[in-house]
Amino acid sequence: MKYIKLFIIFILSVFSCILLFFLIGNIYAIITPKIDIKSANKFYIYDINNKLIEQGNNSWVPLSEMGDNVINATLSVEDKNFYSHNGFDFLRITKAIFENIKNKEIVQGASTISQQYAKNLFLDFDKSWKRKWKEMWITFDLEYHYSKDEILEGYLNTINYGDGVYGINNAALYYFNKNVKDLTLEEASILAGIPNSPANYSPIDNYNKAKKRQEIVLDRMVKNNYITKDEKETAINKTLNLYGKKENSYDSSFLYYRDAVIKELSKNNISSSYLDTGGLKIYTTYDKDAQKAITEGNNKYVIDNVETAKVLLRSSDGAILGLIGGVNYNTSEYNRATDSMRQPGSTVKPFLYYKALENGFTASTTFLSKPTTFNFNNKENYIPKNSGNIYANKDISLIAAVAYSDNIYAIKTHLFLGEEQLLSILKELNITQNNEKTASMPLGTYETNIIDLAGAYATLSNGGNKITPHLIREVKDIDNNVIYKYRDKNYKKNLLNPSITFIISEILTSTYDTNLIDYTYPTCINMLPILTKKYAIKSGSTDTDAWVIGYNKDYVLASWSGYDDNKKIENNIVSNNKLSWATIMELYLKDKDDSWMKIPKDVVAVLVDPITGEAVTTNTKNKKIMYYIKGTEPDK
Repeated sequence: MKYIKLFIIFILSVFSCILLFFLIGNIYAIITPKIDIKSANKFYIYDINNKLIEQGNNSWVPLSEMGDNVINATLSVEDKNFYSHNGFDFLRITKAIFENIKNKEIVQGASTISQQYAKNLFLDFDKSWKRKWKEMWITFDLEYHYSKDEILEGYLNTINYGDGVYGINNAALYYFNKNVKDLTLEEASILAGIPNSPANYSPIDNYNKAKKRQEIVLDRMVKNNYITKDEKETAINKTLNLYGKKENSYDSSFLYYRDAVIKELSKNNISSSYLDTGGLKIYTTYDKDAQKAITEGNNKYVIDNVETAKVLLRSSDGAILGLIGGVNYNTSEYNRATDSMRQPGSTVKPFLYYKALENGFTASTTFLSKPTTFNFNNKENYIPKNSGNIYANKDISLIAAVAYSDNIYAIKTHLFLGEEQLLSILKELNITQNNEKTASMPLGTYETNIIDLAGAYATLSNGGNKITPHLIREVKDIDNNVIYKYRDKNYKKNLLNPSITFIISEILTSTYDTNLIDYTYPTCINMLPILTKKYAIKSGSTDTDAWVIGYNKDYVLASWSGYDDNKKIENNIVSNNKLSWATIMELYLKDKDDSWMKIPKDVVAVLVDPITGEAVTTNTKNKKIMYYIKGTEPDK
């Protein structure tokens, strides 16, 4: 009897909480203004030349023109109780909690169409609790101010149907080249299955998965008495005539750029105002030629299951002209350019050598390159290795150390300068927030983001000015009122010495220079047949990451390749990443003049042996013009 009373009290308490929840929610809805759902989340994206390249939420179709098949299929698979609940399906929530606990993982969701629509009214897709809290209140707002038909209409006009397509009519046009009202049962049931996982259920990219999902949709339509079993079987066996084309001139790789733009909106707290603006006009730094070069250059060297991220930016101001966050947006929407953190490997060495030149080194400074054990306080041993265990077993210059990416030279330089030197410049350039000084820091044993790395290299490219990589120039509301304008608060003129950045840039040309062929080859020598212009280039690799970052006076291109699961990479991944970098840069610059830095007044040129760093003699085999601060050059 005691337990029955406790159970009754528990049920009454839960019931009271639910009533209180709805009471507070409805009070909130009453006192807040009505959302204009037809203008909310409407956005226009413009490129660097102010040409419109994408419109979001621009094809609104009344529910009465969508047809019963679309509506019934969507209700069956997404929210069969849509017309009977008040925005939250507590029985479904309870069932989902039970199933997830039983399976010890999230196997079932409980969001209603109203909740999903509240989520779609945001431009960004943050998954924080703060975001979910906002979604809850918007759900109340929708349910109070709009009828069920109006909510369903809004949902179907804004939901993601994969391949960068939003809205049911846009989906009908893209997948089947027809308007939504003309969709057959088999077509409508295919589309209804996509929103659950747009990356997996696009019939263009994953036909078999889409068909399996379609069968689930049709089964639920039968269960809900919308169709018969015979109609289901007929629909399943019908051949789909897929279309798969868009009116937009860009390819799917642009969608990584678009998602990065949306992320930047959120980061700058711009998207929080979209409900009040009735739409946004977003003016970006997007350059279609840069994006085309990235896409073509990347596609030429794709390896199965290997992912990539590439960023091309203008070094003078950090404008990101092109970007991809993966090999194929249609199979993986995860944006590795904006969201991934990877070990940068040897790509951080130019900043170590900048500090070295700042502290008295020259391009000719030598260290002995051989297998070395570093002992700290007679307790801890550190034994770095060169790639392929290749060592000079002799003194080599800083030029050669860069060309061969010699790890022994780098560690010796790092320890000679003091570990705080490299750490300070990496933090100044936003490559790391790590406060630990470690012997292995020159080998890139911490994590960073490709956009941050590209921004740091821009400082070398533009003569020492610190910039902030960005994709948005300006944002206006629908009435052309400016609500955001990019201003680089972090800009620092001549953060680095322009004479030293020039010398570092010249040293980085050694990575593909045949004059550095000696006991081994320069790390980027395989890129040489593709290159027609002068670049500063540095590659880097870890067990799991392949990098190339390089630049001329005007542009920086950063390229990463590897596996999402951190599986060890093979040599062909490293090689293809380099070839891809060279191809992209050459494609983008093919109609542009060769662009390089002017020699600073306090810098002199000397013809040297790049291996030893000594001035050339009549017996010198390898020769290269190198640059020095006046008074530090080797004697002739």
